[in-house]
Amino acid sequence: MFEDPWIRCENKVFEEALSLPSDERVSLVEKLLTSLNLPIQAEIDRLWVEEAERRVSQIERGDVGLIPGDEVFAKIRRKYQKGFFGKD
Repeated sequence: MFEDPWIRCENKVFEEALSLPSDERVSLVEKLLTSLNLPIQAEIDRLWVEEAERRVSQIERGDVGLIPGDEVFAKIRRKYQKGFFGKD
């Protein structure tokens, strides 16, 4: 059976990473995640703040209405109660 050299290399890197102390593994994971150019927590937090501010502005301008929480939860219960966990 043919073994892909990249898989062999990947396995070797993985095994070596596992041998690192936990703080160094955490650092390695952070570096690998950063290399993927994924949003970091600070960016995610900033985007949530922008979204919250946008929604507050919509409410203050009267562009959207508010629905009381008990109405929202009652609607959710009605929607998901039927057939939930195999119940009909």
